[in-house]
Order: sequence, then C-alpha cells, then structure tokens
Amino acid sequence: MKRSYAGLYAGLMLGTAMGLSTTAAAETADAGDQAASAPAAAPAPAAAPAAPATIKDSALGTSVIGRFFNYQAAEWGLAASPLETDPNAPASRRADWTPAPTTSPPYPFTEYSYGGTTLLGVNRPNSVDSPLMTALADTSLGQALAKAHIQVYGWVDVGGNLSTSNVRQGNAPAAYDFAPNTVVLDQAVYYIERTPDTVQTDHVDWGFRVSGLYGTNYRYTASRGFLVDQGLYQKNKVNGYDMPMIYAEIFVPQVAQGLMIRIGRYISLPDIEAQLAPNNYMYSHSLTYTFDNYTNEGVQLTLAATKNLFLQLGISAGSDTALWNANQKLPNYAYGQVFYNADGSAVTDTLFPNANFKRDPGAKPSITACVRYQNNSARDNIYLCADAINSGTWGYNNLQWFGGTYYHKFTSNTHVALEVYDLYQKHVINVDPGSAGAAIFAAGGTPFSPQFYPFNGPSGAQCANPDALSCTAHTFATLAYWNWEPDPLDNVSLRTEYYNDEEGQRTGTKTRYWEVGLGLQHWFSPQIEVRPELTYYRSIDAAAFNIDPTGTGPSNPKNHQLVAAGDVIVHF
Repeated sequence: MKRSYAGLYAGLMLGTAMGLSTTAAAETADAGDQAASAPAAAPAPAAAPAAPATIKDSALGTSVIGRFFNYQAAEWGLAASPLETDPNAPASRRADWTPAPTTSPPYPFTEYSYGGTTLLGVNRPNSVDSPLMTALADTSLGQALAKAHIQVYGWVDVGGNLSTSNVRQGNAPAAYDFAPNTVVLDQAVYYIERTPDTVQTDHVDWGFRVSGLYGTNYRYTASRGFLVDQGLYQKNKVNGYDMPMIYAEIFVPQVAQGLMIRIGRYISLPDIEAQLAPNNYMYSHSLTYTFDNYTNEGVQLTLAATKNLFLQLGISAGSDTALWNANQKLPNYAYGQVFYNADGSAVTDTLFPNANFKRDPGAKPSITACVRYQNNSARDNIYLCADAINSGTWGYNNLQWFGGTYYHKFTSNTHVALEVYDLYQKHVINVDPGSAGAAIFAAGGTPFSPQFYPFNGPSGAQCANPDALSCTAHTFATLAYWNWEPDPLDNVSLRTEYYNDEEGQRTGTKTRYWEVGLGLQHWFSPQIEVRPELTYYRSIDAAAFNIDPTGTGPSNPKNHQLVAAGDVIVHF
C-alpha cells in the first residue's frame, strides 16, 4: 500500500505577533514529504486579489480563542496573511537561488516536490502560517515556542463521495475515497516541529518533526509492526492512528551548497503526490501513488551540489516496515505439507521451507539514491530515483522502485507534473486459483497469509505460468497532472493515468487501468480549502471495481466506475 506524508500551504510568518518575519520556505513531498510547511509565496503568476491591508497584532485581541478566530477571519478571501511583518527580517530565500515556480495558494506547494529533506536554500524557522501559533503568540507558552523555533500546527480533512460502485470498500483500488457513497474523517493531523534554517550559510542548524494522523487515511501510511497492526490487519477499523513522520535533521551549510542529514521515519522520496491531504492537487489519489512505497526508516542525506543540482543517498530498513521486523519470526503453518497443482503435480513450499519465517522478509538494509536538477528559471525540473533497493524478495511492501518525476511550466499560470515508474518484487507466491501456491498461501505457508493478515494484507501474484510456485511481480505506471491557475485562489487539475498491474500483486486484479479525473482546488483563505472532483476509472483486462476486498460481503465486479468526490481542509 502507499503513502505518505507533507508542501503544505504558503503563508507569512507570524510577524510582530511573535517577532518573526516572512519566509518562503516549504518542505516538499517525501514523494512525499511534501512541504509540510510552506511559507510566504513568491509573486502570484496571475493577478492577485487586492493587496491585503496590513493589520497589527494588537487588532487580533488578547484571548487565545479570540485571536484564533480573528486571525482566520482576517485571512478570509486573501491569498496571504495580512498580519504586519518585520521589515528588517532576513531574506527567506537565498539571493542566487532558483525562483519559486508556484505560489500556495492556489497550489499545494511553492517548490516542485522532492523528499527526504527540509527544503534547501529556502527555509527559515517559524515559517508556517498557523492560526494556532498566532493565537498562542502573546502567551508564555507561545513566546517560549517562538524563541525555540518550535511550531505546532495541523489540519482536519473531511471528505465524501458519490459512486457508481456500491459494495463495501468497492471504490478500491481507487484511493483515498475507497468506501463508496460515504462521508468520512480522512485525517486529523498535528505536527510538532523545528525546521533548520537552510537559507543561512554560516552555522550548523538542526530540526525535528513529530507527526500524528487519525482517520481513515491511516491505512495508507501504515508500516508493518508499528502502531497499526491490530486496527488495520486484525480488525479492519475504519479509523486509526499512525505517526508517519518521526525524525531529526542536521543541516551543514559548509558542505557544497548545503548538506541535510535526516534520521528516523520519513516519507519515501519520489512521487508527485503525498499522504498528507494539503500536499496534493486533488482529493483522491492516483493508483500510481496508492500502490508504491510510503515510508522508510533510516538515514537520508541530501546534498545541494549547486543551486540547480541536488544529490541524495540513504540507507533504510526497507519500505513500510519497522526496524525490529528484521529479527522477528512467525510460525509456518504449512511446514512439511505437500500441495498439488490443478494438473495433479505435487509441490512443496520451497519459498518458505522452514518451520518459521521472517515476519517481513523485506525488512533488510536498502539503498535509496536520487538526483534532482532544476534549471535557472525553474520552468523545468527532473527528479530521478532508485528507492529502497535491496534483493527485492517479496515483502510487506518491499518494492524495488525505479522512476522519476518531471515538472514543466508552460506559462505563468499553467504547468504539468509527470511521473513514470517501474517497480517489482521477486519470488511472489502464485495465487492463481487451483495452483499449489494458492493452497500454500491459504494454509498459512507465507508471512502474508490470512492467518496473519485477516484484512489488508499484501497480495500474491497471478503468474503467467499457472503451475509456477512464484514469479516476479511487475508494475508500470505513468501519471500526469495538467494544471491551470485561473486566479490566485483557484487551481484546476486534470489527472490522466495509465497503470499496468502485470501480475495483479498491487491491486489484487491482474489488469491494465486507465483513469481521467478533473478537480478544482479552491482556497477561501490560506487556512480553508475545498477540492471537488469527478473521476472515471476503467480496468481493461478484468473487472476490478465494486469488489469487497475484505471478502466478508457481496461483490458485483465491474470494469468501470464514476466517482464524484471532494473534501474540506481546515488548517489550525
């Protein structure tokens, strides 16, 4: 399953309320780690609403609750905070750096996404436009947090859909609106963070992030063995809690143009999209994003070799798996048994021949290497990655990911975001009906059998050779978001996608897919946005929709579905 986690929205700093200044920092998608904090945007590509009248902090009042709502009201209808800022504040972007390609609003980021690091060259501490931090600014707690450059903020995201599918979880493999004709709490998220100052070049700086997420989206950020096991795999709870990001960072500006070292749990690096709702063009997610790597646990280095060229190298314990899974074992319930193919040939389990097997065979040292190039005008950006590469054996989500993203800006208010990848896992057990592999899987002869995963477990493969015990499961995906900004508070996105699940291991159905979706991102203010959309899905080779993936209810398989959906995001 796929990820997640954080370029939030652009905004100004808290100004005189906390003695801070405007910044243009933003943290990008960790393929993800999409700018969890996106500071003040660059000049809007389209004519902006009338410049907001600057207001003084004193106009917000003195009570915490009053300041919170007064600040929300002061930003209504504007693309940036009207709060008075410090005219002597240091620059929020290095003078020689490439320009910010977009503004936020109306886009979910100000920098083209790259993961595994706080944005280099464009991040100042205390850079998030946060009603909560503004509300606390006059209190002793707020002042202490500001002095320590610690920010606390988040959002609540509620969404719903109307679909031509109607069985339980029948919109799947579409995500995140997997349950047809429902309204759900997608995610309530908090961040506690200190971001390193990556604009300055004279001292080593540090930061950290602790995040928490509650809602239906926990099933996409899930890491085997960490927090979600009982709720997701044993009970299939609608809502659950996860902590998709827990990491520390050290920024060393004296190495080339800056070196960032991240240690902990973080969003995997590639991808246009991200788990966290405000970091995406649309409410729903592509299949491309839904079924690739989500999070890693390890150490990730990001070097700004020049202002244009960034290099990344990291080591992790695999994808979506806890560090301690490497040493944990499960009993092999099929040990010593003989199974038979449909042709009567006898088969023993050579994939897992012992009385025990690893809880996650994919939990092993893995290498991530990426290169990012952005030209001087920021009209073109290419980001190529090999993500969490190891021996590639079938694991919980041990995907060998090779691909990249490309952004091109056509005009000041139009751009395209493209993604292509090929991923695979080796030695995936064959679960074709009638095969010995399917019998072994059902008998508990794999770490991912229903005895260990009553719900939401990794799928087996539907191999080309029906008598093969296992095969390599490949997936190829292409994705594009075509974006047009009619005004500074609106963005229209057209999503086009082709997804080939060659052995059915990712989606559960061996088929090719295509989809087209049209969505609007409208911001009432930098704190409140809505994202209505209409998406049509088609599975070409087999019916993949309107199927209950839990196997506990009726199904009426279809090879197409139409979904009208949308969400409301309120930041705090």
